[in-house]
Amino acid sequence: MRRSGGGPGPADDDCGVNVTVDLHVADLHPALDDPALNSMNFLNEVAQHYPDAVSLAAGRPYEEFFDVAALHRHLDTFRRHLADDLGQSPEQVHRTLLQYGRTKGIIHQLVARNLAVDEELTVDPEAIVVTVGCQEAMFLVLRALRAGPDDVVLAVAPTYVGLTGAARLLDLPVRPVATGPSGVDAADLRAQVRRARAEGLRPRACYLMPDFANPSGTSIGVAGRRALLDLAAEEDLLLIEDNPYGLFPAGDTRRLPTLKALDTARRVVYLGSFAKTVLPGARVGYVVADQRVAGPDGTVDLLADQLAKIKSMVTVNTSPIAQAVVGGALLKHGCSLVTATVRERAAYTRNLHHLVDGLGRRFPAGSPVRWSVPTGGFFVVVTVPFPVDDALLHRSAREYGVLWTPMAHFYGDGAPVHALRLSVSAVTPAEIDVGLDRLAALVTDEMARRDATVTVG
Repeated sequence: MRRSGGGPGPADDDCGVNVTVDLHVADLHPALDDPALNSMNFLNEVAQHYPDAVSLAAGRPYEEFFDVAALHRHLDTFRRHLADDLGQSPEQVHRTLLQYGRTKGIIHQLVARNLAVDEELTVDPEAIVVTVGCQEAMFLVLRALRAGPDDVVLAVAPTYVGLTGAARLLDLPVRPVATGPSGVDAADLRAQVRRARAEGLRPRACYLMPDFANPSGTSIGVAGRRALLDLAAEEDLLLIEDNPYGLFPAGDTRRLPTLKALDTARRVVYLGSFAKTVLPGARVGYVVADQRVAGPDGTVDLLADQLAKIKSMVTVNTSPIAQAVVGGALLKHGCSLVTATVRERAAYTRNLHHLVDGLGRRFPAGSPVRWSVPTGGFFVVVTVPFPVDDALLHRSAREYGVLWTPMAHFYGDGAPVHALRLSVSAVTPAEIDVGLDRLAALVTDEMARRDATVTVG
């Protein structure tokens, strides 16, 4: 909707029809007009507007193995778990599944078992809050840490836009930290912490994805992880570890211990999600927050308990039915998602290798086009010799029939970015080939067009 005035009154909608406007975006929270909050909706809408385009944009999990019948099996498995393993009566089982539930969740013990089995991480189940997707977990942590106007959070750039958007809704400034060859530039992180303090600010935490990060695809080695933990202790800083892709190393790549598994001083708040490993439609994530919090009366509880207070005022509780589906899936596989996702890992490995090899065939040595070669996960970053923006994405979808994500969405400064992100997670090898052919045509034509403009100029 377009309007020219500053208050209520007539305006033209996008079809040129005169309508009455009751509010202007300037009357609402400032973050609502922030590009970070427009990114997800914009990218989803582009895909809807061009349904025939091959999408190398979406970071959604592979759909070939989706099974509606499995939902009922998982639900029944969890129902039997409540009755047989936990000794609940039929009335208690019905109440657990169908009534408002425990704010911190009903599968917290299974999540703790999963972390022990897959990550060799011992966690008190009471330190876990089961959330409505990982996005809520992120929001709860940031809300708790934003105690005053001097608080800031750091984030390794390029940064997942969900973190940036959530922070801006909470009036919590995000300061970028440079990405280094090993995934994060530790020297820049220390410098950013000290610069913020010199400005009278309080850096609360640094957000990062150590494994196959979205969008960069980079990973942090074990030595780098230990160095980060040492730095966090020295600088009195929390690390917010987001790990949606850690179970998907490519091929024979060895899985590395999470930051949280290496954490001996409770410096890491761990964000987990079942979207990529069980079912995105369930919208179930969690946060491990075992930090000890002292109250004004001298009592000590867990950060998880404080997060639960916030959650009770945001979503009340996470859907017990959705949790039961996830819980049943965990029980089916002995609480090992490594075991449960063997097929998915093979598909992502196949697709990642196919896409990287395909880029090599279409942009041979000597080409100005470059790309990352991640060791797992969903994403490859392609660098091109021209700025990549939303207008180019529209043209790519409309004229060439291929979708991708401009990397500019993952930076907060508005500067031109000569790169785009490709995702391998929701496509087949045949679709990758078609998409790369179309992308190569776009890149070739765009380079030629810009060369011609320079020549004429």
